[in-house]
Amino acid sequence: MQEKKTPKKPLIYYCCIAILVLVFLNAFVFPLLTPQVTEVDYGTFLKQVENHEVKKAEVTDKQIAFIGVNGEGKDAYYVTGVMDDPALTQRLYDAGVSFGKVIPTESSPLLTFLLTWILPTFVLFGIGALFMRSMQKKMGGQNAMTFGKSNAKIYVEAQTGKTFADVAGQEEAKEALTEIVDFLHNPQKYTAIGANMPKGALLVGPPGTGKTLLAQAVAGEAKVPFFSISGSEFVEMFVGMGAAKVRDLFKQAQEKAPCIVFIDEIDTIGKKRDSAVGMGGNDEREQTLNQLLTEMDGFDGKKGVVILAATNRPETLDKALLRPGRFDRRIPVELPDLQGREAILRVHAAKVKVADAIDFSAIARATSGASGAELANIVNEAALRAVKCGRNAVSQSDLEESVEVVIAGYQRKNAVISAREKEIVSYHEIGHALVAALQTDSAPVHKITIVPRTSGALGYTMQVEDTEHALLSKEEAFNKIATFTGGRAAEELIFGTFTSGASNDIEQATKLARAMVTRLGMSKDFDMMALETVSNQYLGGDTSLACSSQTAAKIDDEVLAIIKKAHEKAANILKEHEDKLHELARYLLEKETITGEEFMEILHR
Repeated sequence: MQEKKTPKKPLIYYCCIAILVLVFLNAFVFPLLTPQVTEVDYGTFLKQVENHEVKKAEVTDKQIAFIGVNGEGKDAYYVTGVMDDPALTQRLYDAGVSFGKVIPTESSPLLTFLLTWILPTFVLFGIGALFMRSMQKKMGGQNAMTFGKSNAKIYVEAQTGKTFADVAGQEEAKEALTEIVDFLHNPQKYTAIGANMPKGALLVGPPGTGKTLLAQAVAGEAKVPFFSISGSEFVEMFVGMGAAKVRDLFKQAQEKAPCIVFIDEIDTIGKKRDSAVGMGGNDEREQTLNQLLTEMDGFDGKKGVVILAATNRPETLDKALLRPGRFDRRIPVELPDLQGREAILRVHAAKVKVADAIDFSAIARATSGASGAELANIVNEAALRAVKCGRNAVSQSDLEESVEVVIAGYQRKNAVISAREKEIVSYHEIGHALVAALQTDSAPVHKITIVPRTSGALGYTMQVEDTEHALLSKEEAFNKIATFTGGRAAEELIFGTFTSGASNDIEQATKLARAMVTRLGMSKDFDMMALETVSNQYLGGDTSLACSSQTAAKIDDEVLAIIKKAHEKAANILKEHEDKLHELARYLLEKETITGEEFMEILHR
């Protein structure tokens, strides 16, 4: 729950109040200040003059205004038209009427008030508002009146709404952060022995693994205020604004100590500094980083201010940021294992209605490599599918279909595929499944389908490991490549041609074969020599060769030899079991989708 602040009234609020005030003045106040004037005919005017009821008169070219006596014996204002009466002046003089200004000729008080006060005020206010809005756009949305103020979202004590019970699949990270929670609860236990709590802890891991959730859970467990800000919010157009925001953030944190300050995506401002001169040598980002380093050195960790930061690019951070006394604790928040995935699925499934006897273990096995965010999305997709199908609870089939949606996209129910292409796709997928099933060290076939998906796949074969594997042997890697080539091998054997359906298989096989040679040391020629370097390991793991051009050519030759050998193995397996290939392909063509159990039953009968 965000800290409550008095909301600012919108401009329309004040405009409505001003209009109501003007209406009130015009209806009740201005009429009392303005004399009431009655129009009479010229004869009535002359009669009042003869009866000496006119006290003062003002004769103009357009009208005659006079003060007369009304029926109640009180003075009143009158006007009448001008007539051709040369003796009027003498008649008025004889009746004792005085001459002078009777009714003021200036504009009404309301008009005067509007023109002299309201209109200039609104013009000046409008010009000021346009200027402030223009300045705010140039500053990236920052209000010009809040220079140097941090945009940190402040959550009041115990109101982040998250605890360690909301975090599943990250037991090691929770254990590492429990010590920080204990310090915020009982700081005297640590100060009594002279121990200093680390000022900062860096949460590193792939996107979607729960780094922000962990930081919120720490604040929820410790029941202390929680400051949350993104690293990009420190970056400003004006030089010095980022550093000013850092100073303001730490000032607020020390005022509310004990508390937790969480900086998400800290690599935005914490990148390594270079030695370049000119434009790149001392830019706004580096000034912000320098101020952050200074502030972390300057505050007393014993007061209970803990700095947590998250990034998925730890290799880009400046070394000064990672030294002891700053972010000296690095807490990995990795992708969850099998048990972790099952626990995460159960946490998110508790928020929706699920049917009885849901096998979360099967879903966890089918989602190897999925992050916590992806697992949450799978549960949500299952709930949406249950509603779409008219059910009031999520079933096992909903969860299994949602896994396929996340992996391969939605079914293209209106896709038009010719009978010939559909037959090729059927043999292609059975080729994958047969090669996988007839090898050792290969994951069991879970499902085969030739229903097109929105990802572009015309079909796919899903394999699910029975247990979690932390290591990949050379035999397993080679068999995976053979399985990738099984689809193309089936096309060659049955149709004697090549299609573009194997494009993704080719990419995956080449990637794995190259990794065997360059990074996994599974080559006799290169032995344990590292030939590639990996960067951004949490963001896809981009690789770059670290060898000469001659060596690169030898690498290509060995990668090609591995793929050829695997392709040959797949082709031999399919030739030996060509009858089963035909039988299974026809069955798949008829059913369009079959389970692993159906596949194995036909294969072994």
